[in-house]
Amino acid sequence: MRLTNVARMALPQGRLLSCAVLPAPGRGRELPVSFDQGRHVGLGQRPGSWMAVSARLPDGTGLDDLAASWFAVLQRHATFSTAFSHARDGRLQLHEITLTPGRWTEHPVPEGDEPRAVLRRLFDQACAPFEVPSHRLAVMLPSASEPDPRPLVIVGADHAHIDMWSFVIVLEDLFACLADLRAGRPPGTGLPPAAGFAEHTAALEAMPPAPPEVHQRWAEILDAEAGVMPKFPLSLGDPDFVGDSMVDVRDLLDADQAARFADVAGQRGVRTISLAVSVLTQATLELAGTGLRAVFPVHSRHEERWRNSVGWYITNSVIESDDPDPAACARAVREAIALGSYPLAPILAPYGGMRAAPGMFAISWLDTRRLPALPVGADPRYVSAVVRDDGVMVWFIVNDSGLHLRARYPRTPQAVRSVRSWLDRVESGMHALAARG
Repeated sequence: MRLTNVARMALPQGRLLSCAVLPAPGRGRELPVSFDQGRHVGLGQRPGSWMAVSARLPDGTGLDDLAASWFAVLQRHATFSTAFSHARDGRLQLHEITLTPGRWTEHPVPEGDEPRAVLRRLFDQACAPFEVPSHRLAVMLPSASEPDPRPLVIVGADHAHIDMWSFVIVLEDLFACLADLRAGRPPGTGLPPAAGFAEHTAALEAMPPAPPEVHQRWAEILDAEAGVMPKFPLSLGDPDFVGDSMVDVRDLLDADQAARFADVAGQRGVRTISLAVSVLTQATLELAGTGLRAVFPVHSRHEERWRNSVGWYITNSVIESDDPDPAACARAVREAIALGSYPLAPILAPYGGMRAAPGMFAISWLDTRRLPALPVGADPRYVSAVVRDDGVMVWFIVNDSGLHLRARYPRTPQAVRSVRSWLDRVESGMHALAARG
């Protein structure tokens, strides 16, 4: 699984189509809204709130089979049959909806335009927080001149309904449904039941309160930044910059280098992520003269029933690391995971929720080797939207081809210098350790 951005993704020349499923009239029962869903959707209807994934389909996949398989996936995962709205009193609410099979629409690419620009506009409109539904399946049918004739599917959804892990589940189920149709079976035959994300939200709300020491640690973290989330420690320039954010995509380590990096981690008695945090800590100390402090997303799939379910199973924590010793970094990672293992709403309520100031710094780590395996040659890729963001967000992805990075940061001269210097230092630090393996 690789990382890309809709403004730079490679699409074949050909026809772009999308399958728009339709909601039936009326709404069903009201469902609980998770803390992170509330934060995300509470920012309002806007472009760029979506996430997407792309993959090559088997050669010869027809539109009818693809539409039937997609509808089976939607029926299987309850979050896709939900929609947000505002109550008369302004309260955010989430209701069940009933979906009906979709229809194909072609999206012509105007002369002088690019397919990815048309795709971006499509997802910006169709996958916004209050769209009903807020997801869309698109497909590029390559022209005869393209070397690879296989259709390229792109699935987009508003982030409120999905996370990066979930996208692999969506693709796995989609391939399984297509295989069922080729074998003459109904799509989804044999797939185990999938729990609904709203069940997870209700289960979190029913958890016992976090212990006092967790509240105290969160208070210390928030008080250090006057009640807001950690900020990038170097200059980012004007937070009101004009235009989209910068996106930096790097292949940090190839497969052999990543294996050697993991060997070094093992020799030091820590996991790969802890050794990576050691590198991040060292880079921050050298460039900013302070330790690493960043928002640190952690997953909440703590029970087996959530592992094959689609939803936003990511909550936020904060990692603090001012000692680059790998053992100390391993302790910092464990603490961050522990701090993110409790419902955040009551913990953050005294601070007005999860408040973010310009320059918020977040780091995400995902090892996709733990996820379901997709067909060889599918070439799956995570696709991010284009947004204007005044903070710094860095994603690390580990897969069979190595360690990859995507960073988003403000398009200002100061941010370009600061963030690129930090990324360069991180990259060189990882290369140095891999060379020791």
